[in-house]
Amino acid sequence: MLDESLLDAPERLTEADRRGLLRGAAEAGARVRTAARHAAEAGVGNLKPDGRPRAVLIAGPGAAATHAADLLGTLAGAGSPVTRLAPTGVAPAAGALRWELPGWAGSVDLLLIATPDGAEPGLALLAEQAYRRGCTVVAVAPARSPLNDAVSASRGLFIPMATAPYDHDEPLAGAAPGVLWALLTPLLALLDRTGLLEAPPEAVGKVADRLDAVAERCGPAIVTHSNPAKTLASELAESLPVVWTEGTSAGPAGRRFAAALAELSGTPAVVAELPEALAAHSALLAGRLAAGADPDDFFRDRVEEPAVLRARVVLLRDRPSGGLTAAPNARDLALGHDTPISELEPEEGAELETLAELIAITDFAAVYLALVSGA
Repeated sequence: MLDESLLDAPERLTEADRRGLLRGAAEAGARVRTAARHAAEAGVGNLKPDGRPRAVLIAGPGAAATHAADLLGTLAGAGSPVTRLAPTGVAPAAGALRWELPGWAGSVDLLLIATPDGAEPGLALLAEQAYRRGCTVVAVAPARSPLNDAVSASRGLFIPMATAPYDHDEPLAGAAPGVLWALLTPLLALLDRTGLLEAPPEAVGKVADRLDAVAERCGPAIVTHSNPAKTLASELAESLPVVWTEGTSAGPAGRRFAAALAELSGTPAVVAELPEALAAHSALLAGRLAAGADPDDFFRDRVEEPAVLRARVVLLRDRPSGGLTAAPNARDLALGHDTPISELEPEEGAELETLAELIAITDFAAVYLALVSGA
């Protein structure tokens, strides 16, 4: 059962936040600044690459590495392919996971290792394998983790992950807001030096400022009707989120939102990009999940009946209204099937800033939904 009264009870929200998720979301801007400082202290700003790598390979466990690869690949565009190396193994545990380089990987490729743990033997073995192949290795992980020694032995660059004291209170969720920015920020700085994307220190500083601004709008002390993240969490309560994205950088934000909903709150979600989402999810909205599926739904006494899961569209856009857009057709399709729709669009700014805003608001929403659902 969902306890939506929690949303406007800051003290109770804090008590329910056993995993430090709200703190991670609220301190995302500070985490970006700390991670940028760690990258600078590790010497990222002094690197003088010979040229762009042929390919960028990213390895790490769970959602953290998946989202980092997705975001970096979107920002890098066609400059160099960014590929996540999916692990194999018998269980999602540090000692059971293994990673393998593709057969073509060699001296012109870059291997990035991103992990909030750093104790995975498989990642240490991967660093050694990359060294034998001649790949450049860069890792972001907790400072005193075994991976530090493995990367140093492989003549790679190790960047300490920006952590907070409460990170060690409970096992870290891969989709936790603090984890994403702690791992992503040094990699942004690194790929800026290689010329794959544009993320100079001033741009990273603006990202931190944008994250601070979202935290002010979406924090637990801000009431629901003035808080876009609480509003979205309330709207998604006991709904099936159907996440549609429009614009290049909105895609990874939508995929992260769906993953965060599943991992943090146990809420299933489906995600697709416009305009193809209109065809992909048309049958879904016309079926039994649509609010209009039962014509007697409004009049029937449902006190003794279990809650019915109904779809709700969440439209994430990374560009202002106007120009060529499928948004009107998306609204018509949803409302034509009596399916409610929520919309999020960031304020104007550079691509990295608008992407950060979409991620931050949806992160807050996923966290609030997790707290009110007791996850």
